[in-house]
Amino acid sequence: MKTIKQFRNLSILAILIAAYSCSNAPQGPAGMAGQVRELKVLELSPRDITLFQDFPTTLQGQQTVEIRPRVAGYIESILVDEGDHVQKGQILFKLNANDIQAQVRSAEAQVKVAESLVATAKINVEKTKPLVEKNIISSFELETVETSLKSAEAQLAQAKANLANSKANLQYTVITSPTNGIIGNFPYRVGSLVSSSISQPLTTVSNTTSMQAYFSMNEKNFLQMTKFLEGSNIREKLAKLPEVELVLPDNSVYNIKGKIETASGIVDQQTGAINIRASFPNPEGDLRSGGSGRVRLPEIHSSVITVPQKATFEIQGTHFVYVVNNENKVVNTAIQTITGNLKEEYVVTAGLKPGDKIVTEGVATLRDGMEIKPKLDKQQATASNNQVSGN
Repeated sequence: MKTIKQFRNLSILAILIAAYSCSNAPQGPAGMAGQVRELKVLELSPRDITLFQDFPTTLQGQQTVEIRPRVAGYIESILVDEGDHVQKGQILFKLNANDIQAQVRSAEAQVKVAESLVATAKINVEKTKPLVEKNIISSFELETVETSLKSAEAQLAQAKANLANSKANLQYTVITSPTNGIIGNFPYRVGSLVSSSISQPLTTVSNTTSMQAYFSMNEKNFLQMTKFLEGSNIREKLAKLPEVELVLPDNSVYNIKGKIETASGIVDQQTGAINIRASFPNPEGDLRSGGSGRVRLPEIHSSVITVPQKATFEIQGTHFVYVVNNENKVVNTAIQTITGNLKEEYVVTAGLKPGDKIVTEGVATLRDGMEIKPKLDKQQATASNNQVSGN
């Protein structure tokens, strides 16, 4: 019996020792009570950064001219093709001129008739003047022939005007380009009867040496963009803005930067937006009127703090980070951020200050007040300091 009792006591003692050993065993990767984990931290420092905002746009040439005939006629020939680049004064269309040429010949004949009438009237005046001076005939006869001369001269002026008009119409049968640019579509072909009252133009010529990109921005953003710019008016303020980029439909960026030139003076009451125009040089003609894209506006932020997105977590729309205090304990800290175009970082506007240290790994396993062993994340700090702008 004594032996059995001793065996029971030894068993109980063994169980107590095992339980104590388990409670003080080293923690696994997830961390257990009694062990301080080593985690990477980042010491925050301010830097300059550039964010971007994109706005949908439609492109237009600096000048788009509708080509319409000034006289009626059948299209005899088309001397250019759709999409051709043409120069000012280059012939685009020729209309059949047979009818107008006949009008010119008729007008020329009327001028000759009127000239002969004027010559006859002048002779009558010259013959009548001596007779009146000698009182052979009354002065009434002289007034009559002088009136006839004035009437003949008026008819001659009218005939010459008709001739000039006919010659002008003859010139209008040859239609030229009023400006340098790109030819548009041809709704009418050779043989079509056209006139000045046609519903569609013969074509359009777009001067695309400089392209205008129109886009809209809400009133709040516009005021924020221009509020601190120098200038006595909006145009002067807009001139102070940095150059903008044009993102093409294939997401490539046009190789020449543009400038914002002007903004409308009226806010759209339905949308609350302001129309803005940017201009992009187009020396090679790569951009076409009617094209689409996105105007990319830079936003320069000086001396701001950025944090890696992996170091944050979100609760009900608010972002948080774990800040390491002087006792190496983590403090759950809410931050305010800017929604920018950075791929892996947030710009912090409130909640952190230079010199703060935040945990950059294992965030999901931490709890407020937990003690850690901080290890400076040198690689992350170097990358942040080297990055000047976000794309």
